[in-house]
Amino acid sequence: MSGTESVELVGDEAVSNIALAAVLAALTAAFAYVSIPVPGLPVPISFQVFGAYFAGLLLGPRWGGLALTLYLLVGVAGAPVFSGGAAGLGYLLGPTGGYLVGFLLAAVVIGAIVHRGLEPRPLTEVSLPVQAGALLAGLAVIYAVGVPWLALSTANTFTEAFIGGAVTVLPGDLIKIAATLALVKGGVLARQQATA
Repeated sequence: MSGTESVELVGDEAVSNIALAAVLAALTAAFAYVSIPVPGLPVPISFQVFGAYFAGLLLGPRWGGLALTLYLLVGVAGAPVFSGGAAGLGYLLGPTGGYLVGFLLAAVVIGAIVHRGLEPRPLTEVSLPVQAGALLAGLAVIYAVGVPWLALSTANTFTEAFIGGAVTVLPGDLIKIAATLALVKGGVLARQQATA
């Protein structure tokens, strides 16, 4: 091998996906700053879920999961990237930690449903009903992890945690899904995916 030859250890597509995963991790952190505490609710209303939705839709289960893993690791390491600028392992283990873990699992589930494999495919090849079903499945995963975690880490019963941590916030979460789908239908996410 001469000095001018190079070995490609990581393909261009993998580099692009890693870069986009890092961008989506940062975007999830930015969304965390849009957090509205509501009196009487055990969890704040937050836009972090958009990060999970976009990661799963754009990157599929492998790279979307990487994006949310990066986000969680940075927060656990002490960067103020959780809701309201919180950080640290203590916050992750607290009442809202289940929702944070749920975001990671939701990105993987959404990606698996939409892309039907580990690698992402163009969103233009995925029907809107499939995307909507994937986002609803992702939301169900978030609640499935977040609600019991909330009940176990507070004095709330499971029923109280379910009402405060799922039923009450469900209308807003459905609006977030509709907003995500509107971006996809408008081609904004598809165009960004194509240029990545």
